[in-house]
Amino acid sequence: MADETKETTETGSGEEEENLSSRQQQIVDMGSTTIKTERGTVHTLTIVGQIEGHQLLPSTAKTTKYEHVMPLLAAIEESSEVDGVLILLNTVGGDIEAGLGIAELIASMRKPTVSLVLGGGHSIGVPLAVSAKTSFIAPSAAMTIHPVRLNGLVIGVPQTFYYFERIQDRIIQFVTKNSHVDRETFTRMMLQTGELAADVGSVIYGEEAVKIGLIDRIGGLSDALDCLHGMMEEEQQRRMDALKT
Repeated sequence: MADETKETTETGSGEEEENLSSRQQQIVDMGSTTIKTERGTVHTLTIVGQIEGHQLLPSTAKTTKYEHVMPLLAAIEESSEVDGVLILLNTVGGDIEAGLGIAELIASMRKPTVSLVLGGGHSIGVPLAVSAKTSFIAPSAAMTIHPVRLNGLVIGVPQTFYYFERIQDRIIQFVTKNSHVDRETFTRMMLQTGELAADVGSVIYGEEAVKIGLIDRIGGLSDALDCLHGMMEEEQQRRMDALKT
């Protein structure tokens, strides 16, 4: 009898070690992990460094690859095991279309989503931050709002500048639709002169981001998780009520 108990204990320990190893590998490969608790299952996704788009960035750069994040978000949305998503942001920006694509996916998810800006949510990180249903920012975190930039050869013709304007308008529309900041305020900050050295735009910090309505709340990890669990409980209650009717 003692031998059987010992064997069961060893098996259980082996499964726990295997699950831990699997979670650690998921963090290494995808920058994400799934946490199961009594309150529900939360998938944590990190968006860090530069958002990598259609071109590969140097191997020395920290990147978030859109071809990893997009199918992962689709899988999370369809998964019956995941109850909510926590997005941790510390990004300098990057590819506009890749960043907007990820932001659109997050904004269109039915599952509860909460974002938390830590350190910085710059450039295309702004749409990513506001894409969640509720957004948080650490008091010391910064966000840079600036006009669209393109690297490489730029042809100096009216069509090029019109293209810039259209991309910029897409960003403004997305941000104002998914946050409480008004278009005039956001555009003014985007085009402000005299604040950034040899550049146009603005840098805002935690309290100011909340004050203008760009981010919903000031807070840290525990605040974001408490909010997400509350949203998950509301969603669960809504489903139970729907089944009763």
